[in-house]
Amino acid sequence: MPTRLSPREILAKLVSFPSVSRDSNLPLIDWVEGYLAEHGITGHRHYNEEGDKAALFAHAGPWEEGALVLSGHTDVVPVDGQEWTSDPWVLTERDGKLFGRGAVDMKAFDALAIWALVEAQARGVRRPLQLALSYDEEVGCTGAAPMIETMQGVLPKGTAAIIGEPSMMKTVTGHKSGRGYWVDVWGVEVHSSIMHTGVNAILEAAKFLVWENEVNAEQMAATPSPIAAMFTPPWTTLHTGLIEGGTAANITAKHCRLDFGFRAVPDESLDAWQARAEARLAEIQTEMQAVCPEARIEFTERFSVPGLRPETDGAAETFVRRVTGDNATHVVSYGTEAGHFQAAGYSAVVCGPGDIAQAHQPDEFITVSQFEAGAAFADRLVTQLQEG
Repeated sequence: MPTRLSPREILAKLVSFPSVSRDSNLPLIDWVEGYLAEHGITGHRHYNEEGDKAALFAHAGPWEEGALVLSGHTDVVPVDGQEWTSDPWVLTERDGKLFGRGAVDMKAFDALAIWALVEAQARGVRRPLQLALSYDEEVGCTGAAPMIETMQGVLPKGTAAIIGEPSMMKTVTGHKSGRGYWVDVWGVEVHSSIMHTGVNAILEAAKFLVWENEVNAEQMAATPSPIAAMFTPPWTTLHTGLIEGGTAANITAKHCRLDFGFRAVPDESLDAWQARAEARLAEIQTEMQAVCPEARIEFTERFSVPGLRPETDGAAETFVRRVTGDNATHVVSYGTEAGHFQAAGYSAVVCGPGDIAQAHQPDEFITVSQFEAGAAFADRLVTQLQEG
């Protein structure tokens, strides 16, 4: 008889894998797949193009459509440059908290989902349960869409998905969409004493940054729509967090790269916002090429995360509210993979243990009480599936 691990034991095992987004997650996937196999559950993989990462999905219960899907990501952010007071790859308890990279974001939910799938298999649920573990969520949710697409040809179609990002076990029914880009400005190098004969890529990129600030100010001053008013802040935000460029202090910069992105409220179009950014960049490029025709700007999409739209009587929301008893309205401004599930035809909701404020921090933790609340939720969830 194979040993059924507790949620805490599964969490400790998951944390022990340093599944940073820049590295492979296959050791973690190997372990999960093997553990499920011990309990009679077949895992299925979807690999990335390089073959060094994989999503894992599985099904327990009757082989029929209508499953509830528990979805989480396996990747975590790096610990480089952070000061930890304990080993980030060893789950450590102190002061009522469980410390470790990914402890809250989001291996705690992953552990509960794995535990629930094995429990569902053992108890013989009437309604099926599925597990979906993705890769590369932390770099733009890029692994979710291909995983979901692959699931359709392998498992019976599920109807409702719970994405377990940390929400303090609150029922989150909406979040903003997001899209990120690289903006590469290519200028023409000349000595800075005759800068008017060249194009300084840094100064041209600065025009775009000024535009970002102007648009953010306009957004802040505008009256939000009813849907936008649900969010904090109640408007679409434009942001740049990285910029690099230049060769020397006395040379006009040949190249400047900045990251750019926006988080849009659900009733606004990502494509419309992209068109607006492209129009401003086209204006700047025209000004550059009036001086040097070879100057140019490249605008490259890095990722796109669809928003989660509040549903009317959504199946996922209804199920989670029945299990948690939470009937309040909650939305968040960060993105999750829930939007990808919703875009693929699933009813979707976000609900998981822990506080998002602890994510990505040194000494990342989840409180023992929140993890226990998540475990109680998982147990009640399986009981609901037993009842059908």
